[in-house]
Amino acid sequence: MQHDTHHGQPSHHADQASHADHTGHADHAGHTDHSAHPGHAAHRPGGTGWAMAARATLHCLTGCAIGEILGMVIGTALGWDNMETMALAILLAFFFGYTLTLRSILRAGVDFRTALRVALAADTLSIAVMELIDNGVIALWPGAMDAALSDALFWGALALSLAVAFVATTPVNKWMIGRGKGHAVVHQYHH
Repeated sequence: MQHDTHHGQPSHHADQASHADHTGHADHAGHTDHSAHPGHAAHRPGGTGWAMAARATLHCLTGCAIGEILGMVIGTALGWDNMETMALAILLAFFFGYTLTLRSILRAGVDFRTALRVALAADTLSIAVMELIDNGVIALWPGAMDAALSDALFWGALALSLAVAFVATTPVNKWMIGRGKGHAVVHQYHH
């Protein structure tokens, strides 16, 4: 049996055990710079990564796409004109965008009123930019506003407009998250 004694000096194994559980590492409890830890840079305002911004934008895009497609289907089925159909699509895009965020916050155990305030604060600018870009592309695309649901032009214009809106809105979300706003607030409820 080998004893690890070095005449009054602590053993090498004791140092390893101490380091592994961070006892004796005096300032570990107070350290807040997690940038050296993978995946933690996005938790700090100013250290926002593009990946977190893209996830927030994709979340928004999902709600917007559901609302827009549903609005266009309903408006077309009811024989509404372009402006009525677009207004319904935008209204439903906001509704579904907020609803997806609200659902995830409520799942974290937050009361409805607080969850609603967080969802409104987190998503309003993101959805507004997305809808402005998305509907702008469709309005400017020749023939897209008059395309029927069965036309390839309708679906092609919609897909391209959503892609352009995603690219344009991601930097907005990155900027907001970097300042502790938008989905940075929502992210607090996912721990």
